[in-house]
Amino acid sequence: MPIANPCYLYQLAWEYHPNALLAVNSQFIIQLVNPAFCALFKLPSCNIRGEEAVNILGDITPLKTAWEKQIVIENEIREYPKAEIFVREFIYPIPEENLLLCILIDLTEEVRRKKEIAKMQEEIIKQVNQVVHNQMKVAQEIAGLLGETTAETKVNLFKLLQLFEQKENSIEVDN
Repeated sequence: MPIANPCYLYQLAWEYHPNALLAVNSQFIIQLVNPAFCALFKLPSCNIRGEEAVNILGDITPLKTAWEKQIVIENEIREYPKAEIFVREFIYPIPEENLLLCILIDLTEEVRRKKEIAKMQEEIIKQVNQVVHNQMKVAQEIAGLLGETTAETKVNLFKLLQLFEQKENSIEVDN
């Protein structure tokens, strides 16, 4: 069986890679994107070669930093507000080819789930605080009523004792 053309294999790998792939030159002009990139950024067409990356990505500071400092940026989580997505980003400068390769792993659903869970937790905490507040309010009302009735009972018992004392004193006088 003949060995497949390596260029063809690279092209297939690029086309079928599940993560978004982007190649820009040192002027940050898009050289190549794969279909996953176009789907992630909700582009109507993948025919964006020659466009400035800033038009699609918005903020390209990480690309500039990677190129200017010739450093690899790995595992950075970023938001692209214009596309309403969150990604884990890997940027690799390839100076001998005057290129930057960027791999973007979509984290949008994961981030949304975490935000939903955080919102639910916040709502539950508010509800628990409200229940505790209501219970404290009721407990205070009960304590107040108990205090009032206890005071009334004490006053009535005191009056009753005074009445008994007066009656005993009046009996002694009659004898």
